[in-house]
Amino acid sequence: MPHTPSRRQVLGGFGAAVVTSALAPAAKAAEPGLGRATDLTDGWRFVLANPDGVTAPDGPFADPAFDDSSWQLVDVPHDWSIELPPVESGTYGSSGFFRGGLGWYRKAFTLPPSLAGKRVSVEFDGVYSDAHVHLNGELLGNHPYAYTGFAFDLTGRLHTDGRTPNVLAVRAVNPLPSSRWYAGSGIYRKVRLVVTEPVHVARHGTFVTTPDIAAGRGTVRVATDVVNDSGGALAAEVRTAVTDPAGRVVAKGSATVPVPAGKTVTAVTTQTVAGPKPWSVEEPRLYRVRTDVVVAGRVLDTTTTAFGLRHTEFHPDHGFSLNGVPMKLRGVNLHASQGALGAVIDAAALERQLRLMLAMGVNALRTAHNPPAPELVAACDRLGILMMVEAFDCWRTGKVEFDYHRDFDAWSARDIAEMVHAAKNSPSVVLWSIGNEVPDASMAGGPAIAADLVETVRGIDPTRPVIMGSDRYRSVPAPGSPQDLILRQLDGLGVNYNTAQSIDGLHAAYPDKFFFESESSSETSTRGAYQDPDLLNTGENHTPGKRATSSYDNNLASWTFSGEYSLKKDRDRKFCQGQFLWAGQDYLGEPTPYDVFPVKTSFFGAVDSAGLPKDAFHLFRSQWTTAPMVHLTPMDWTTHRPGEPVAVWVYSTVDTVELVLNGRSLGVKKFDRKTTVDGRSYLETTEPVGDDKNDPSGSYTSPNGGVGKLHLTWTVPFEPGTLTAIARSGGREVARDRLVTAGPPHAVTLTAEPRGDGAMAFVTASVVDSRGVVVPGAEPVLRFVVRGPGRVAGVDNGRQELAQSYQQPTIPVFHGQAVAVIAATGGRGAITVTASAPGLAPGTTTLPGTNLGQRNGPGARAVEQPEVPIVLAADASYSGAPDTVPAAMLDGDPATGWSNHYVKQATAALKAVSRPRPEDWVSLVWPRPQHFGTLTANFVVDATLVLPETTEVAYRTARGFEPVRGLKIAWGTGPNDPTTFSFEPVTTTEVRITLKTRGFLRISALVAR
Repeated sequence: MPHTPSRRQVLGGFGAAVVTSALAPAAKAAEPGLGRATDLTDGWRFVLANPDGVTAPDGPFADPAFDDSSWQLVDVPHDWSIELPPVESGTYGSSGFFRGGLGWYRKAFTLPPSLAGKRVSVEFDGVYSDAHVHLNGELLGNHPYAYTGFAFDLTGRLHTDGRTPNVLAVRAVNPLPSSRWYAGSGIYRKVRLVVTEPVHVARHGTFVTTPDIAAGRGTVRVATDVVNDSGGALAAEVRTAVTDPAGRVVAKGSATVPVPAGKTVTAVTTQTVAGPKPWSVEEPRLYRVRTDVVVAGRVLDTTTTAFGLRHTEFHPDHGFSLNGVPMKLRGVNLHASQGALGAVIDAAALERQLRLMLAMGVNALRTAHNPPAPELVAACDRLGILMMVEAFDCWRTGKVEFDYHRDFDAWSARDIAEMVHAAKNSPSVVLWSIGNEVPDASMAGGPAIAADLVETVRGIDPTRPVIMGSDRYRSVPAPGSPQDLILRQLDGLGVNYNTAQSIDGLHAAYPDKFFFESESSSETSTRGAYQDPDLLNTGENHTPGKRATSSYDNNLASWTFSGEYSLKKDRDRKFCQGQFLWAGQDYLGEPTPYDVFPVKTSFFGAVDSAGLPKDAFHLFRSQWTTAPMVHLTPMDWTTHRPGEPVAVWVYSTVDTVELVLNGRSLGVKKFDRKTTVDGRSYLETTEPVGDDKNDPSGSYTSPNGGVGKLHLTWTVPFEPGTLTAIARSGGREVARDRLVTAGPPHAVTLTAEPRGDGAMAFVTASVVDSRGVVVPGAEPVLRFVVRGPGRVAGVDNGRQELAQSYQQPTIPVFHGQAVAVIAATGGRGAITVTASAPGLAPGTTTLPGTNLGQRNGPGARAVEQPEVPIVLAADASYSGAPDTVPAAMLDGDPATGWSNHYVKQATAALKAVSRPRPEDWVSLVWPRPQHFGTLTANFVVDATLVLPETTEVAYRTARGFEPVRGLKIAWGTGPNDPTTFSFEPVTTTEVRITLKTRGFLRISALVAR
């Protein structure tokens, strides 16, 4: 059922954001001259009233006399879930195993007598979720949706004597499961107090359009909604002044409109900018409109709105163009969470994430799957990133028990209107999406729902296309079907995970619609993990502690495609506007392909949750950028056995690459230069790939007949030293990448990234050998210590399977690296960060302080909770399925056991695969040394499972694993009979059996005696 308040006074109309100022705390009277918009950031009190449910007492917490001194002191934005440790009980993989619950916030503040006669409101950019807002004990109303802003009118309800505190009390609830991914909990976006005269610009009340830019004229049309909350009718003059990116006034306009009492009237001014400088992804030039509302010669309100002079086209045949320049949307999907910060919105963290995407060649962002924070829109405006802004992940039919479907009927029109109003002046926003993969799209009621949403969007903004992202168009819809009727209402469609053939079919069937990929690829990977490079799709390792996926672009779920397939498919179709990679970064929750504790992040990202690039980052970079680059995969030339054949892949923007090992050339390889049917050039090898079962050749084939890979390949027998890839153009070296075999861990080094506007800075810690080479196998626990005006706000290592909390000062290194988020606490002094681990030289770096810092923001309540070690009684190098992990050998049940057998199901482009690994091991583990000389293993043999061809037994010593002596094997004769391994007795904490075979293995029981 929708959450409908008994009383609700939500501000209507439209308005513009302005610069904010500080609000006086409750202990002091506010100074005269309070700004139009004042951030309510500091001095909130918070209590998690019910961490497991959705009910808690209302009256006492809303009462202004309630004593909240025992509650936590927090700054907002705030996310209570990320401050809690992940737990298995009562949570879900979709939430990253973090708890939700019900929380209360309270803030007391005083206001001066100068506010008498003013209009005062409170604005929230977002609360997760179902916010109920009280002022001085009175319920103002509620707002269910977590991702849209809202406001309440406080006029006439406030104490303005400078002494009596006003108390805002906010109740927020996150019932689990409420989302398919981690969403956070609480007031996770900004809150502000807005003060105006009775005559003022409405909230979201400025709409700037540039109707003649395509013709080369700088026409700027400004529609301003003027509110008259005074007691009588009046004439309002609206004056607008346009300033260019350098701050010079370049155009002015004026319009006078009669405004009846209690009404809102729109005034329109039109002005011409000479020599307009367009906003583009290369040069994101921002203009501004200053709007003054003048009555009887007195300026009563002033707002400032940023905008850009640009025009776009989404052509059904010729693709996307910006300012007349054709280009592909090189996009990524990003969820709203920020790794160790959870859902907390921080401008510096957002900018860091976006700059990582820019370095990959990204020019577009989809706000998957909800309206974005204003800070994200502003950052994209400033950095030159196009935006597809999305409204909902579901309509009337939900996907999880407590998601938006409960509120859709009552609130969707208001929420989608708020989404459009909030971002309608942004030059980066080029597409409005009414939903993502909504089940209603294939239901009878879907077309009517879509019609209402489309009408609402176009009624506010007719200048941008309205689309949706969907997984329900993988074949051409039947005429008159819900999918068909919805698509005919839309300007275009984003398809999720379509084959090349299916997107061609849609283009042919709907020639007046434009198409793009709103979700592409979704290959999964773990930074630094590699498996089966010769397979196009490979299985997962389900052994606890080893849950990872391969970074050879070859771990795919049934609905997904490799990165290379997705890139080729988009590249070859001029009509395809581009693609949005799922996903730009690993995010909390949705831990595909392992939905098991403690795997708490996704595997889809081109960079991991800590912001450290994976190999997929460099694959897309090689196709989306033009500057000379070369990248070696695997990113590890250390953890291999001498002579082991290593598949080395090279991604490059340059056609010729030489591979060199210890000064010895391993040969030069070249990409072929090819041209699409419409004349665009690209680099690709020419060899059958076998990556499209739908094509007669079995390989994805371009319309020009070409097949091939987007990487060069060598097979290199491992030897320690230096492996170098040298890219040459015209015989001249233009780029190189180098891998060096690391020695023992020696020290910790720290690298600080530049901090943008915001409180957070990011410091990468690397464990290096004596020569400064990162040690990829190093995993010591690092401790971060901060001195000066800062603190540790969170830590992350990018490992998807990690049981510990993010907000604490310690974390194990993963593949040689980890990241600390350092929060400024206010002040200009230097912030010194030190990272140390036992036996290693510590690393230190220094950051500048900033007055933007928060004393009670993320990390302020951190409690050190080291990762709970995984206590194993059995282990294995690889387990092929969730129910055949090593512990299954120990329960005495012959029907259960460990196995390396797997079946990787077919995808839309690939056949199913199930191929044995040539070698695996299993082991028994004890907390204290054991003395024994016999192992008994029950090998299961059937049509799929075989006995090992060779076996080795070794035991753990202080020097590592050493082979046992005098090994004798008595093989069982039946399909599940015991095989006995006898040897000279050993004393050890772990014994390991290494098994080599050309078939799959299963052991139902393993015992040491």
